[in-house]
Amino acid sequence: MKRGDIMSPYDVVIIGGGPGGLSAAIYAARAKMNVLLVEKAGLGGQIAITDVIENYLGFPSVSGAELVSHFEEHVKSIGVPTRYAYVEKISKERGLFLVSLGEEKISAKSVIVASGAEPSRLGIPGEAEFIGRGVSTCATCDGPFYRGRDVVIVGGGDTAVKEAIYLSRLVSKIYLVHRRDALRAEKILQERVLARPNIEFLWRHKAVEVKGDATGVTGVEVEGVDTGKKRSLSVHGIFIFVGIVPNTGFVDCEKDSGGFISTDENMESSVPGLFAVGDCRDTPLRQVAVSVGEGAIAAVRAGEHVAELEGKLYSGKSASN
Repeated sequence: MKRGDIMSPYDVVIIGGGPGGLSAAIYAARAKMNVLLVEKAGLGGQIAITDVIENYLGFPSVSGAELVSHFEEHVKSIGVPTRYAYVEKISKERGLFLVSLGEEKISAKSVIVASGAEPSRLGIPGEAEFIGRGVSTCATCDGPFYRGRDVVIVGGGDTAVKEAIYLSRLVSKIYLVHRRDALRAEKILQERVLARPNIEFLWRHKAVEVKGDATGVTGVEVEGVDTGKKRSLSVHGIFIFVGIVPNTGFVDCEKDSGGFISTDENMESSVPGLFAVGDCRDTPLRQVAVSVGEGAIAAVRAGEHVAELEGKLYSGKSASN
Protein backbone atom coordinates (compact mmCIF):
# COMPACT_ATOMS: atom_id res chain seq x y z
CA MET A 1 0.00 0.00 0.00
CA LYS A 2 1.18 3.54 -0.74
CA ARG A 3 1.36 6.03 2.10
CA GLY A 4 -1.79 8.12 2.08
CA ASP A 5 -4.26 5.49 0.88
CA ILE A 6 -7.03 4.28 3.17
CA MET A 7 -4.92 1.48 4.73
CA SER A 8 -1.79 3.59 5.16
CA PRO A 9 -2.79 7.10 6.17
CA TYR A 10 -0.63 10.18 6.56
CA ASP A 11 -0.20 11.40 10.12
CA VAL A 12 -1.36 14.84 9.02
CA VAL A 13 -2.55 16.43 5.81
CA ILE A 14 -2.23 20.21 5.74
CA ILE A 15 -4.55 22.03 3.36
CA GLY A 16 -3.19 25.39 2.28
CA GLY A 17 0.29 26.76 1.71
CA GLY A 18 0.03 30.17 3.37
CA PRO A 19 2.02 31.18 6.49
CA GLY A 20 -0.14 29.06 8.82
CA GLY A 21 0.03 25.97 6.65
CA LEU A 22 3.76 26.28 6.03
CA SER A 23 4.46 26.79 9.74
CA ALA A 24 2.40 23.69 10.56
CA ALA A 25 4.28 21.72 7.91
CA ILE A 26 7.65 22.64 9.39
CA TYR A 27 6.64 21.69 12.92
CA ALA A 28 5.04 18.43 11.75
CA ALA A 29 8.06 17.44 9.66
CA ARG A 30 10.50 18.19 12.47
CA ALA A 31 8.38 15.97 14.73
CA LYS A 32 8.95 13.16 12.20
CA MET A 33 5.28 12.96 11.29
CA ASN A 34 4.26 11.64 7.89
CA VAL A 35 3.01 14.92 6.48
CA LEU A 36 1.56 16.05 3.17
CA LEU A 37 0.97 19.69 2.23
CA VAL A 38 -1.83 20.25 -0.29
CA GLU A 39 -2.03 23.62 -2.06
CA LYS A 40 -4.39 24.55 -4.88
CA ALA A 41 -2.28 27.28 -6.50
CA GLY A 42 1.06 28.56 -5.20
CA LEU A 43 2.75 28.77 -1.82
CA GLY A 44 2.46 31.92 0.23
CA GLY A 45 -1.22 32.76 0.17
CA GLN A 46 -2.27 36.41 0.19
CA ILE A 47 1.07 37.71 1.45
CA ALA A 48 2.71 36.61 -1.81
CA ILE A 49 1.00 39.58 -3.49
CA THR A 50 1.47 42.04 -0.61
CA ASP A 51 3.64 45.05 -1.39
CA VAL A 52 5.35 45.65 1.96
CA ILE A 53 5.20 43.91 5.36
CA GLU A 54 6.57 45.88 8.31
CA ASN A 55 5.34 44.02 11.37
CA TYR A 56 6.86 40.55 11.06
CA LEU A 57 9.58 39.99 13.65
CA GLY A 58 13.08 40.07 12.20
CA PHE A 59 12.05 41.87 9.00
CA PRO A 60 11.59 45.64 9.60
CA SER A 61 10.45 46.00 5.99
CA VAL A 62 10.09 43.19 3.46
CA SER A 63 7.98 42.53 0.39
CA GLY A 64 5.46 39.74 0.60
CA ALA A 65 7.15 37.91 -2.26
CA GLU A 66 10.53 37.99 -0.51
CA LEU A 67 9.12 36.76 2.79
CA VAL A 68 7.32 33.94 1.01
CA SER A 69 10.57 32.94 -0.69
CA HIS A 70 12.15 32.48 2.76
CA PHE A 71 9.17 30.43 3.93
CA GLU A 72 9.27 28.26 0.82
CA GLU A 73 13.02 27.71 1.09
CA HIS A 74 12.64 26.62 4.72
CA VAL A 75 9.88 24.14 3.91
CA LYS A 76 11.80 22.66 0.99
CA SER A 77 14.99 22.37 3.05
CA ILE A 78 13.36 19.83 5.37
CA GLY A 79 11.72 17.88 2.57
CA VAL A 80 8.03 18.53 3.15
CA PRO A 81 6.17 16.82 0.28
CA THR A 82 3.79 19.17 -1.52
CA ARG A 83 0.85 18.27 -3.71
CA TYR A 84 -0.83 20.84 -5.96
CA ALA A 85 -4.50 19.95 -6.06
CA TYR A 86 -7.97 21.25 -5.19
CA VAL A 87 -9.60 19.77 -2.11
CA GLU A 88 -13.27 19.07 -2.76
CA LYS A 89 -14.30 17.54 0.55
CA ILE A 90 -13.14 16.25 3.90
CA SER A 91 -15.00 13.37 5.49
CA LYS A 92 -14.30 11.10 8.43
CA GLU A 93 -14.77 7.36 8.65
CA ARG A 94 -13.82 5.08 11.53
CA GLY A 95 -11.53 7.66 13.08
CA LEU A 96 -9.65 8.51 9.88
CA PHE A 97 -10.09 11.50 7.59
CA LEU A 98 -10.61 11.14 3.86
CA VAL A 99 -9.45 14.15 1.85
CA SER A 100 -11.02 14.14 -1.62
CA LEU A 101 -8.86 15.46 -4.45
CA GLY A 102 -11.25 14.92 -7.32
CA GLU A 103 -11.54 11.18 -7.88
CA GLU A 104 -8.64 10.45 -5.53
CA LYS A 105 -9.02 10.14 -1.77
CA ILE A 106 -6.12 10.56 0.65
CA SER A 107 -6.46 9.28 4.21
CA ALA A 108 -5.03 10.96 7.27
CA LYS A 109 -5.07 10.60 11.03
CA SER A 110 -5.39 14.38 11.39
CA VAL A 111 -6.01 17.38 9.15
CA ILE A 112 -4.98 21.00 9.47
CA VAL A 113 -7.08 23.38 7.39
CA ALA A 114 -5.14 26.49 6.38
CA SER A 115 -7.17 27.30 3.29
CA GLY A 116 -7.29 31.06 3.76
CA ALA A 117 -9.95 33.36 2.40
CA GLU A 118 -10.94 35.31 -0.70
CA PRO A 119 -11.76 39.04 -0.97
CA SER A 120 -15.39 39.98 -0.42
CA ARG A 121 -17.40 41.69 -3.16
CA LEU A 122 -19.69 44.69 -2.93
CA GLY A 123 -22.51 43.13 -4.91
CA ILE A 124 -23.31 46.32 -6.79
CA PRO A 125 -24.30 46.77 -10.46
CA GLY A 126 -21.33 46.61 -12.83
CA GLU A 127 -18.95 45.01 -10.35
CA ALA A 128 -19.06 41.47 -11.74
CA GLU A 129 -19.22 42.70 -15.33
CA PHE A 130 -15.95 44.62 -15.09
CA ILE A 131 -13.83 42.29 -12.94
CA GLY A 132 -10.45 42.22 -14.65
CA ARG A 133 -11.39 45.25 -16.73
CA GLY A 134 -11.18 47.93 -14.07
CA VAL A 135 -12.48 46.15 -10.98
CA SER A 136 -9.70 44.68 -8.86
CA THR A 137 -8.95 43.34 -5.38
CA CYS A 138 -5.15 43.49 -5.70
CA ALA A 139 -3.31 46.79 -6.06
CA THR A 140 0.07 45.09 -6.22
CA CYS A 141 -1.12 42.95 -9.13
CA ASP A 142 -2.99 45.56 -11.14
CA GLY A 143 -1.74 48.94 -9.92
CA PRO A 144 0.80 49.50 -12.73
CA PHE A 145 -2.05 49.42 -15.28
CA TYR A 146 -3.41 52.63 -13.74
CA ARG A 147 -0.23 54.68 -13.68
CA GLY A 148 -1.12 58.35 -14.03
CA ARG A 149 -4.87 57.69 -13.86
CA ASP A 150 -7.63 58.24 -11.30
CA VAL A 151 -9.04 55.34 -9.28
CA VAL A 152 -11.40 54.55 -6.42
CA ILE A 153 -10.53 52.47 -3.36
CA VAL A 154 -13.36 51.12 -1.22
CA GLY A 155 -12.58 50.21 2.40
CA GLY A 156 -10.96 51.54 5.54
CA GLY A 157 -9.10 48.65 7.17
CA ASP A 158 -5.43 47.67 7.08
CA THR A 159 -5.57 46.17 3.61
CA ALA A 160 -7.39 49.12 2.04
CA VAL A 161 -4.99 51.62 3.59
CA LYS A 162 -1.85 49.66 2.69
CA GLU A 163 -3.01 49.33 -0.89
CA ALA A 164 -3.92 53.04 -1.01
CA ILE A 165 -0.40 53.96 0.09
CA TYR A 166 1.05 51.71 -2.60
CA LEU A 167 -1.27 52.99 -5.33
CA SER A 168 -0.67 56.63 -4.40
CA ARG A 169 2.85 56.26 -5.76
CA LEU A 170 1.50 55.20 -9.16
CA VAL A 171 -1.82 56.84 -9.89
CA SER A 172 -2.76 60.47 -10.35
CA LYS A 173 -5.55 60.53 -7.78
CA ILE A 174 -7.36 58.20 -5.40
CA TYR A 175 -10.87 58.61 -4.07
CA LEU A 176 -10.96 56.54 -0.87
CA VAL A 177 -14.59 55.64 -0.16
CA HIS A 178 -15.40 54.54 3.39
CA ARG A 179 -18.77 53.96 5.05
CA ARG A 180 -17.54 55.27 8.39
CA ASP A 181 -16.15 58.63 9.47
CA ALA A 182 -12.76 57.23 10.51
CA LEU A 183 -10.35 54.57 9.26
CA ARG A 184 -10.03 51.21 11.04
CA ALA A 185 -6.41 50.57 10.05
CA GLU A 186 -3.58 50.63 12.58
CA LYS A 187 -2.53 54.14 13.59
CA ILE A 188 0.83 54.25 11.83
CA LEU A 189 -0.85 53.37 8.54
CA GLN A 190 -3.54 55.99 9.10
CA GLU A 191 -0.90 58.66 9.60
CA ARG A 192 0.81 57.74 6.35
CA VAL A 193 -2.31 57.55 4.20
CA LEU A 194 -3.79 60.78 5.58
CA ALA A 195 -0.59 62.58 4.63
CA ARG A 196 -0.82 61.55 0.97
CA PRO A 197 -1.66 64.65 -1.10
CA ASN A 198 -3.30 62.76 -3.97
CA ILE A 199 -5.92 60.93 -1.88
CA GLU A 200 -9.39 62.42 -1.39
CA PHE A 201 -11.37 60.82 1.44
CA LEU A 202 -15.09 60.37 0.92
CA TRP A 203 -16.20 59.71 4.49
CA ARG A 204 -19.63 58.21 5.17
CA HIS A 205 -19.99 57.16 1.54
CA LYS A 206 -20.49 53.87 -0.26
CA ALA A 207 -20.02 52.75 -3.86
CA VAL A 208 -23.36 51.93 -5.47
CA GLU A 209 -22.54 51.30 -9.14
CA VAL A 210 -19.59 50.65 -11.43
CA LYS A 211 -19.95 52.17 -14.88
CA GLY A 212 -18.07 51.37 -18.05
CA ASP A 213 -18.04 50.49 -21.70
CA ALA A 214 -16.13 48.26 -24.09
CA THR A 215 -12.83 49.76 -22.89
CA GLY A 216 -13.49 48.94 -19.24
CA VAL A 217 -14.43 51.00 -16.20
CA THR A 218 -15.17 54.66 -16.88
CA GLY A 219 -16.67 55.72 -13.58
CA VAL A 220 -18.03 54.86 -10.15
CA GLU A 221 -21.16 56.23 -8.56
CA VAL A 222 -21.04 56.79 -4.82
CA GLU A 223 -23.74 57.70 -2.35
CA GLY A 224 -23.73 59.42 1.03
CA VAL A 225 -24.65 56.97 3.78
CA ASP A 226 -26.56 59.64 5.71
CA THR A 227 -27.73 61.96 2.95
CA GLY A 228 -28.43 59.55 0.08
CA LYS A 229 -26.87 62.14 -2.21
CA LYS A 230 -25.12 60.59 -5.20
CA ARG A 231 -21.93 61.63 -6.92
CA SER A 232 -20.37 60.33 -10.12
CA LEU A 233 -16.59 59.89 -10.11
CA SER A 234 -14.77 59.75 -13.44
CA VAL A 235 -12.16 57.03 -12.88
CA HIS A 236 -10.55 54.13 -14.75
CA GLY A 237 -10.48 51.62 -11.92
CA ILE A 238 -11.99 50.58 -8.59
CA PHE A 239 -10.09 48.56 -5.98
CA ILE A 240 -12.28 46.79 -3.42
CA PHE A 241 -11.03 45.90 0.08
CA VAL A 242 -14.10 45.28 2.25
CA GLY A 243 -13.26 42.06 4.05
CA ILE A 244 -12.82 38.42 3.20
CA VAL A 245 -14.83 35.24 2.71
CA PRO A 246 -13.24 32.04 4.11
CA ASN A 247 -12.48 29.08 1.86
CA THR A 248 -14.23 26.57 4.10
CA GLY A 249 -17.05 25.16 1.99
CA PHE A 250 -15.31 21.80 1.65
CA VAL A 251 -15.19 21.06 5.37
CA ASP A 252 -18.09 20.13 7.65
CA CYS A 253 -17.58 21.39 11.19
CA GLU A 254 -18.79 24.17 13.46
CA LYS A 255 -18.38 27.64 11.92
CA ASP A 256 -19.39 31.17 12.84
CA SER A 257 -22.00 33.20 10.96
CA GLY A 258 -19.39 34.27 8.41
CA GLY A 259 -18.29 30.72 7.61
CA PHE A 260 -15.01 30.92 9.54
CA ILE A 261 -14.08 27.70 11.35
CA SER A 262 -14.60 27.82 15.12
CA THR A 263 -11.77 26.33 17.18
CA ASP A 264 -10.58 26.12 20.75
CA GLU A 265 -7.26 27.52 22.03
CA ASN A 266 -5.51 24.46 20.56
CA MET A 267 -6.79 25.29 17.05
CA GLU A 268 -8.99 22.16 17.16
CA SER A 269 -12.41 22.34 15.56
CA SER A 270 -15.63 20.68 16.69
CA VAL A 271 -14.38 17.53 14.92
CA PRO A 272 -11.59 15.82 16.91
CA GLY A 273 -8.37 15.73 14.92
CA LEU A 274 -9.46 18.50 12.55
CA PHE A 275 -7.61 21.78 13.13
CA ALA A 276 -7.82 25.21 11.51
CA VAL A 277 -5.31 28.06 11.32
CA GLY A 278 -4.94 31.40 9.60
CA ASP A 279 -7.55 33.44 7.77
CA CYS A 280 -10.06 30.58 7.49
CA ARG A 281 -10.33 30.44 11.30
CA ASP A 282 -12.51 32.55 13.56
CA THR A 283 -9.72 34.75 14.92
CA PRO A 284 -9.61 38.31 16.29
CA LEU A 285 -6.45 39.21 14.35
CA ARG A 286 -5.46 38.16 10.83
CA GLN A 287 -1.73 38.75 10.55
CA VAL A 288 1.24 36.72 9.30
CA ALA A 289 2.68 36.42 12.82
CA VAL A 290 -0.61 35.12 14.17
CA SER A 291 -0.99 32.53 11.41
CA VAL A 292 2.56 31.26 11.94
CA GLY A 293 1.93 30.83 15.66
CA GLU A 294 -1.38 29.09 15.05
CA GLY A 295 0.31 26.70 12.63
CA ALA A 296 2.84 25.72 15.27
CA ILE A 297 0.14 25.07 17.88
CA ALA A 298 -1.99 23.05 15.46
CA ALA A 299 0.92 20.85 14.39
CA VAL A 300 1.92 20.05 17.98
CA ARG A 301 -1.66 19.27 18.98
CA ALA A 302 -2.17 17.20 15.82
CA GLY A 303 0.86 15.15 16.82
CA GLU A 304 -0.67 14.50 20.22
CA HIS A 305 -3.95 13.51 18.57
CA VAL A 306 -2.13 11.05 16.31
CA ALA A 307 -0.28 9.52 19.26
CA GLU A 308 -3.55 9.02 21.10
CA LEU A 309 -5.22 7.59 18.01
CA GLU A 310 -2.38 5.16 17.36
CA GLY A 311 -2.58 3.99 20.94
CA LYS A 312 -6.21 3.07 20.40
CA LEU A 313 -5.50 1.39 17.08
CA TYR A 314 -2.55 -0.60 18.37
CA SER A 315 -4.47 -1.75 21.43
CA GLY A 316 -7.18 -3.17 19.20
CA LYS A 317 -9.75 -0.56 20.21
CA SER A 318 -11.82 1.01 17.46
CA ALA A 319 -11.34 4.75 16.98
CA SER A 320 -14.49 6.80 17.27
CA ASN A 321 -15.53 9.71 15.12
